[in-house]
Formats: sequence, C-alpha cells, structure tokens
Amino acid sequence: MKQFLLLWVAVISFAAHAQVTLNVVSVPANTPQNDDIFVAGTFNGWDPGNAGYKLTKINNDFYTITLAPGSGTIEFKFTRGDWVRVECKADGSFLPNRTFTYGNGDTITLNIAGWEDLIGGGGPTSTALPNVSVMDPSFYMPELNRYRKIWIYLPDDYSMATSKYYPVIYMQDGQNLFDDSTSFSGEWEVDETLHNLQMDGNYGCIVIGIENGGIDRINEYSPYFNPSYGGGQGDEYCDFIVNTLKPYVDSHYRTLSTRDFTAVAGSSMGGLISFYAGMKYQDVFSKIGVFSPSLWFDDSLYTFVSDHGKQQTMRVYFVAGRNESSGMVPDIKSMYNTMAAEGFTAEEMDTVIKNDGQHAEWFWALEFQGCFLWLFANTIISVEDLKPDSVFSISPNPAKDHLVLHSKTPMKKIEVQIYDVNGNEVLSSQQSFSKPVKVDKLPNGLYLLKVSDGIFTAAKIFGVQR
Repeated sequence: MKQFLLLWVAVISFAAHAQVTLNVVSVPANTPQNDDIFVAGTFNGWDPGNAGYKLTKINNDFYTITLAPGSGTIEFKFTRGDWVRVECKADGSFLPNRTFTYGNGDTITLNIAGWEDLIGGGGPTSTALPNVSVMDPSFYMPELNRYRKIWIYLPDDYSMATSKYYPVIYMQDGQNLFDDSTSFSGEWEVDETLHNLQMDGNYGCIVIGIENGGIDRINEYSPYFNPSYGGGQGDEYCDFIVNTLKPYVDSHYRTLSTRDFTAVAGSSMGGLISFYAGMKYQDVFSKIGVFSPSLWFDDSLYTFVSDHGKQQTMRVYFVAGRNESSGMVPDIKSMYNTMAAEGFTAEEMDTVIKNDGQHAEWFWALEFQGCFLWLFANTIISVEDLKPDSVFSISPNPAKDHLVLHSKTPMKKIEVQIYDVNGNEVLSSQQSFSKPVKVDKLPNGLYLLKVSDGIFTAAKIFGVQR
C-alpha cells in the first residue's frame, strides 16, 4: 500500500510538473465585458472558440487557464472566439504566435495589448490583392452537411483575357493563404507570389482556398480516427472537393479542368489531407504540394499508398524544415520510399528540406513559389512563345474543333506540329496557311502549336475546351 501511495504521489507530481497555467493580468480597456477569452494553439488544432479552452474570468483584468499536461514547445494566441477577434500588438500590428516550452509546474503571466477588430474603431487592414475575393461565404458541403467559406484568387489577366483558361490549385486553410487579417499566424502570400510570377511572364493560375472548419479541422483533415485527436472524416472532405466544389468552380470560372492542370496543396494536417486526396483521386489531380505534413497522425496512410499504388503519372512536392518535430523529416523520407516502391519515379517526386525551416506560415510562404514552379514545370504553361505576337495569331482560343491562323507575314505552305503538356507530338501536317487546323480529335487540355514555313518559325499556346 505504501508503495502504491508513493507511486501515486509520483504520478501526481509528474502531471503537475508537465502542466502550465496561463494568467492574463491585463486586457485592453475596450474589451467587451460580456465576451469570453479563449486560448488557441498547437494543442487544440488552433480552434479559436473551443469551449474547453475558455479562460476563467476572475475579474475584468484577470483571466486564467491551466492546460493539460504536455511536453516540448507549444504555440498559442488569445482570441474572443474567432480569428477576426484575435489579439494583436498595441498599435494594431500583427502579433506572432506566443510560445512556451514545458518545464516544472510553470505559471506564466501575460498581457493582451490589443484586439485586431477593435483597433481604430474597425477591423485589421486586409493585405489581400484586389483579385482575391470570397467566392462564397457559406458554401454548402453536402458530403458533411456543413457550410464553409471559400476564397478565390484569379490571375491578373483574368478579366482581360476573356478567352483564356487557367490551371487550378485547391488549397487547405484558406484563411491563411492571402490575408494577414484573416490568418491566425501570418499569411502564405500566395496572391503576391503568383502576381509577381505573372509579371515575369508566367501563364497564371487560379487558386481556390477552402477555409478550415475550426473545431472540425482535424476531423476533416484525416481519413483516419486518432483516439487522442479525432479525425475520420477525411474521405467525405476529399469527396466534397472532387464531387461538389470542383464541378462548381469548373462551371463558373474559366478553368483547364483536366487532371494535367489540377493541383491540391496544404500544410500540416492540411498537407496530410492534400496528399491523401491526390493519391485517392489520381484521375482528378496530377500535382500535390505537401508542406510539413502530419504523417505521424496514422501509419495507415503508408498502407493506403501501398494498396492504392501508382495509377497515373504524378508530381508530388514535399517540403519541410529541420526545426520542426523530430519525426518530420524521417516520416517524409519513409513516404518517399513507400511511393518509390509503388513505381513513382524520382522525376515525379521532389523533397526539399530547409535547415532553418519551421512549422509556420512564414516558412511555407517562402517555399510556395518553388513548389508551384516545380509542380507545373512539366506543363507547357511555362513555355514562352518563340516569336512575338506580330508573327501570327490563332482563333478561336480555346478551340472546339479547329483553329484558324492569321499572320502579318506572308505564309503559303507550312508545317504544323502540335505538342501536349508532356512534350509529346500529337499532330503533324503539311498544309496551306489558309487551311484551318483540325483539333477535333484532341481531348480537352492545353497544347503548343508550332508553325514553320522554312523561314519563320513561331509557336502559340492554345486550349481545347468543349
């Protein structure tokens, strides 16, 4: 009995030593007295209004909460129930995540300097570019019987190039992609990155940002149930993207809807579900951006890849930092090897590990451009015209069954060659310049048309869309 009591005392002592109590001893004077204060962080899936993480109010200037036992370093922020009402610096500027490393029975004293929605009588300033908008503030998800805000980024020339169709990337954690004012730890700057690339001649791309479900985030971002964290609704979530969201986007926007031009990407748990979606629906996605994925969540994902196998040619880009969890890099290497065993080649997979990389939006923002360029490197959207527009033009673009050539330079007999996105020649003919080029046998997609009369050689990108 004495040994049991000693053991029990030791257990209690260990638990106490692995806890942390957060005492907030100062809040902004304009904090609404009826508003609750919550803590959100790595320990609760960054849910800003989880009732289990509501601070106890002692008086108007003192709030407290004791977190469950843990270890290592956590990141967190205080909110008043959602990310619009998140804490900030006293001048209204963005406040980086708070951090704490578990020690021995720690109590820390903290101040909240400001609330983003109450600075200057209004909300925080948006950092999103004008071509970022909310596609739908409450898009219905029939597969999960829920509603979700959907963001959309349209390329710079979308409103001007009215016959131009674009690739699409479906990305998770949509509130973190474009705008500091809606993110909880900084934005990815996806809009700025794609804008700069287009200014340098890139073809352009549509991005669909799906906001995470807050308390449902972990449930939706894993197809497997973890008894400690939840999960298990990932299949329904992936089905929503493929069967509901993508058809809507393809019918309302000028998208290149085939798999060659459709990508999925995300980070952390969002990286896990993006990878799973790409592997499950290889007939829909041909490119996957996997940032700091939570592969630790369930080993069943490795089995899924082995059982599902390679069904299509893919492009999969893994990126992580050495300053993340100790298992991050080994887990990615294990998944790389699992895919290799199923026939995915080194040309289809790239792994980028940065020594200074952390599990944070600033790191993913820095790595997004490299991921985007690598994923689309094997498509002809990165091929520049060989001659200026003044040489010749084509119409209609996109075409249904034929192309008509126009030129300021006299051409009579020409050689026509058409290449698909992988550089394969799919059509070749010798004909008169005035004769339409038939493309009725080509499937929907993007192609490169090359024309030569023995003196001039020029090329144009065109699409087939029916």
